Amino acid sequence: MKRKKMMSLLLSAVAAVSMIAGCGNQAAGTSGEGNAPTSESREAGTDAAAAAGETGERPTISIMCIDIYGSAMGNVGSEDVLKAAEDYTGVNVDFNWVANDSYNDILGVTLMDKANMPMVITYGSDLQANLVQAAKDGAFWDLNDFVWDKEKYPNLSQMNENVIKGFTVDGQLVGIYRSRPIGRNGLGYRADWAEKLGLDEPKTIEDVYNMMYQFTYGDPDGNGKDDTYGLCLCKYTGPLDIIQAWFGAGNQWKEVDGKLIPIHQTEEYMEALRWMKKMYDDGLVYRDWATRETNTWTDGVKNGECGMFLDVLDNSRRIWDYLVTENIPSATGEGVASMKLIGGIAAEEGGEPHTLATSGASGCLLITKAGAKTEQDVENCLTYLDKMCDNEMRILADYGLEGRDYELDEEGYIVDLLVDKEIQEKPQIGLNQSVPYVPEVLPNATTVKKSDRLVEEEAIKEANADIAVFNPAIGYLVSSKVNAEVGTDLKDILDRARTQYICGQIDEKGLQDQFKVWEQRGGADLIAEVNEMYQADTSK
Repeated sequence: MKRKKMMSLLLSAVAAVSMIAGCGNQAAGTSGEGNAPTSESREAGTDAAAAAGETGERPTISIMCIDIYGSAMGNVGSEDVLKAAEDYTGVNVDFNWVANDSYNDILGVTLMDKANMPMVITYGSDLQANLVQAAKDGAFWDLNDFVWDKEKYPNLSQMNENVIKGFTVDGQLVGIYRSRPIGRNGLGYRADWAEKLGLDEPKTIEDVYNMMYQFTYGDPDGNGKDDTYGLCLCKYTGPLDIIQAWFGAGNQWKEVDGKLIPIHQTEEYMEALRWMKKMYDDGLVYRDWATRETNTWTDGVKNGECGMFLDVLDNSRRIWDYLVTENIPSATGEGVASMKLIGGIAAEEGGEPHTLATSGASGCLLITKAGAKTEQDVENCLTYLDKMCDNEMRILADYGLEGRDYELDEEGYIVDLLVDKEIQEKPQIGLNQSVPYVPEVLPNATTVKKSDRLVEEEAIKEANADIAVFNPAIGYLVSSKVNAEVGTDLKDILDRARTQYICGQIDEKGLQDQFKVWEQRGGADLIAEVNEMYQADTSK
């Protein structure tokens, strides 16, 4: 197994390096056309790759990757998986696996050690200050000069123009993002409760409020007790952000009259907060929601206390799975309890529905100038990353080799032969860290057989991509010095004030006072800086 060991000199320097936030995320899902290499056919690979291998001309790239489980590409059979990937892409890969727990420290050291710089660095979250500064200092290639060539990079050239803004520094695209669903946010509700109470699927904010009210006071479970609530909330405030998008407030920032402003300065934001305060005052959510832990959040719906769940659609679907698996009886008296999933909600009757866009990414892959010294090096890296987005390689990274690690059933679905093996013991584990999964969805996907519930979830996510509201300032916030210095503090001020207002701890005057504190602590400077960059872009 190809593994570069970090030099002891580098390791000794870890303590002196500023930490960079980041985490590895397990990729999910496969998509595209065709099948992954089989255990019988992997030796041949593609004709081009085989020819290159015979002449010794196949290029080699180096990738520093996150090792989540401590066994990345180091299990029995991993060599065969790696060879299949190299044969398919026509590129040899020298992986340097770094444990997730120490990745931040090692990355900081690596950025200072240009003599041993890998060509590609994986990063597991949004760009943080140190990486942004490294980009400003010219550490990474501007991929805008390469990646939009559709013939060379048919997959990567489909990157979403809104998502790439989060990986663009001073106009330079420094990272290939690892794609995640843009339209992941949505509402789930107990369909059997709604049926019992004669409620239709909510389309507008008013409909949602009516359902919440009826779920709280209409005895939806039929036990004759006042023991249910409308919406399940905890101290994680993501659902409040989604509600604000329903009202047209935007996603953190909004373009108004040719200027970018934080959404707390919009009337739609205040309308949303007043609505949420009424929701709280009317008792439609737990009184102590702001102190409830996130790790027990879904329990409120699972145990029949709450009827609605607002977050990523995956969680609502998992609640639905639980109801079915545990055979929870329907409130109608017939069959099993069920959920209904919804994407966007409109502010008013006849209006366009909205939901909150995710970042669309889970980290990125950066190509370094110190490692990839020539344009040909960059193209070799991009060739590998692009081909790893093909369906064959997505299957390889997620399930291994056909005939050994998985097989296809009569309907063409993947049957995981290693389903009982611990994930850290699987031969392909870790390879997905080098898969961008761009585009997120490919036609005619080869996948595992999915439940009707999962099919419904994925269909809504795909439809949501067209109505999901992005943050128009994300690209400028990435490059902002003010945001790097005080952005976290500014967010905390707004989040805390919003919660206090909803729960009645401060009134509207107190809320406005906190908005002034936000301005004084750097908010005014942030608006000025963001708009200076925005105006420079729009005037081009």
